[in-house]
Amino acid sequence: DMCEQLLAAEQSTYHNTLLALRGFCSLHAQNHHGALQDFQRVIEHESPHPSSCIKALCGRGLIRISGGSNYLTALDYITACQLKLDETIFTIKSYVPWNQRGLLLKVLQEEGQMMLQKKRYPGGSSFSFQKKQTGLCTSLTLKVFYAPGVFQLASLLVELDSSDEASRILCADALYQMGRGEEAHEMLSLALSRNPQRAPVLARLALLQLKRGSVYDGNQLLRRLIRIGDSSCLLPVLDIFQDEDRKLLQRHCRWRALAILKGKQEAAAIKEAIAHLSFAILAAGGYAEDCLLTRARCYGRLGQMKTAIFDFNAVLKEDPRNVQALSGRGFVHLALRQQKEAVQDLISALKVEAGAVIPAILSLKPEAQGLVTGWLLQHGRATLSELMATKDVPGEETLGDLLTMAKALTKICRAAQHHIFYTDVLMANGEHQEALKHLQEAFGHCPAEDTARARLAVLQLQGRNVAGAAAPLSVLARRDEKDVAFLLNFVDTKKQQHLAQAAAQEGKVLMKGHNHQQALGYHSLAVLASRANPRYLRHRAACLMHLKKYEKALKDMEKVIQGHGCNSPKTQAGDHCCQGFLLLALAREEAAVQHYMQALQLDEPLALGTISECPGRESLTQTFHKIAQYNFEKQRYEEAWKITDYGLKIGKSSDLQKLKARLKREASSCSIH
Repeated sequence: DMCEQLLAAEQSTYHNTLLALRGFCSLHAQNHHGALQDFQRVIEHESPHPSSCIKALCGRGLIRISGGSNYLTALDYITACQLKLDETIFTIKSYVPWNQRGLLLKVLQEEGQMMLQKKRYPGGSSFSFQKKQTGLCTSLTLKVFYAPGVFQLASLLVELDSSDEASRILCADALYQMGRGEEAHEMLSLALSRNPQRAPVLARLALLQLKRGSVYDGNQLLRRLIRIGDSSCLLPVLDIFQDEDRKLLQRHCRWRALAILKGKQEAAAIKEAIAHLSFAILAAGGYAEDCLLTRARCYGRLGQMKTAIFDFNAVLKEDPRNVQALSGRGFVHLALRQQKEAVQDLISALKVEAGAVIPAILSLKPEAQGLVTGWLLQHGRATLSELMATKDVPGEETLGDLLTMAKALTKICRAAQHHIFYTDVLMANGEHQEALKHLQEAFGHCPAEDTARARLAVLQLQGRNVAGAAAPLSVLARRDEKDVAFLLNFVDTKKQQHLAQAAAQEGKVLMKGHNHQQALGYHSLAVLASRANPRYLRHRAACLMHLKKYEKALKDMEKVIQGHGCNSPKTQAGDHCCQGFLLLALAREEAAVQHYMQALQLDEPLALGTISECPGRESLTQTFHKIAQYNFEKQRYEEAWKITDYGLKIGKSSDLQKLKARLKREASSCSIH
């Protein structure tokens, strides 16, 4: 009321002062609208009074905090400080209630920090708003966006609370951006003496020491920062650092990490190197390829595999063809025994630059090398086999990719299987002369390896007789039928037919000479080259019977019988007799009896003749009696009668005749015919 009476008087003396005082009275009375009008009139006066303007700016700043306009609050207080710092301090202490002062200081600290971090820009909406509403000191408000304005704001905060460390750090940051590094260093050193474990202070001092050329002192400060374990404090600091100083920090931390890694390889040293690399990555803005790769390897040494993969992924996100990241991630998957992922990464790396990946694989321990080559070979073999079976490469891989992988394997380890695989890929790619040349270079003109001799035979099949090619292929067929089947993909259909005929003929000759083991290879080759022709399956089954490999022989005869559709009854009867004999040899008597009955149904004279030779009529009638007796006991009279009837056709066994009589008596009440 007193302010209003004085303002209503005719004299205009102290008009602005009275408006400012009335504004604070309204503010304390929670009349923000009235207070803002008074403050605005003072600020926009054509001949403003500086002391009154400072009060009005401080008052308007308080109102803007309640409205959530913290940035504009900071602008008001910076402008007030630029007019007169002491007066601003006095105004805050005199007019701002103590319960609001803490919030005000916190807001001013945060906004000042954001200005230095360049998170407030001239020309934005906030600046435009300030320019429109402020008629005073426009040239001064422009300076808000530079360090001097923030320095004055920080000086205000230090004066208001000399024990507040955040205000001192803000003041040092402003001095740094003003180019007054020595003053900033003194202020930070004083703050560090009060709190030696303060990470934000250590980070700033470390940079200033490096900037001054004090590498040793800078290293000591960085080591203290590492021991504290608070690297997050670097993020706001780096926003304040100038570009050349960030690069300086990045180079120094990278150099320091590499120097540590050249020395001791203990866990503590590696962890320190990781911390320096992390600083370098932060200084680079979050991405530094060489530092990320080195840090990933360090994590791998410490067994932190998932963290290592995270760093490799960060590099690959920026550069999907980065060889070091691909191979490094592949080795991590190798350590985790993740075969699929490891193979995928290593193949991708080989496709980009095999010359860089091969030495990396060779640097692994022998056990790890063996695992890598084994997985790559297994994957390559599976892919090539699928290619030859479907005539199409699965997934995104091409024959060129397989060639790259196969060639790399021969350089990593000169094992026979790697040279064989490379030869196969060359053949699949149509490079027959190159395949022949490589095979002869690796194994000589007369290879000792069965697999190599077989491939040499296939490659030379064009210029030599088929019988000559059959010999090495038959040797391999005895040991690895799948490999022979794979090789036959490179032989045309007509030559395969000739090869099957020649192999079958040679197999017969060897069987006549009782050389069944060698004959088996030829018969297997005939079966493979003819795509399981029943005639050749019968020959191989006969050979297997001589070798007492009844299970394998049985499988061949099952295939023969499954294809009986167009065979004569005589042929079918012979096949069933053979099957029956094999089942007897395997003690599967019930199934054997069924096959012999089928043979008797199809061609009784031939079946009886075959039975007489082997296994013999008397022996077989005993088997028939045994199975018939079993069915009788199970009260399967019809089946028992049928078996007995066929058994009596083979031989007049008294046991069978007695069983037949019993069947008649048991079934006297019903017909079983």
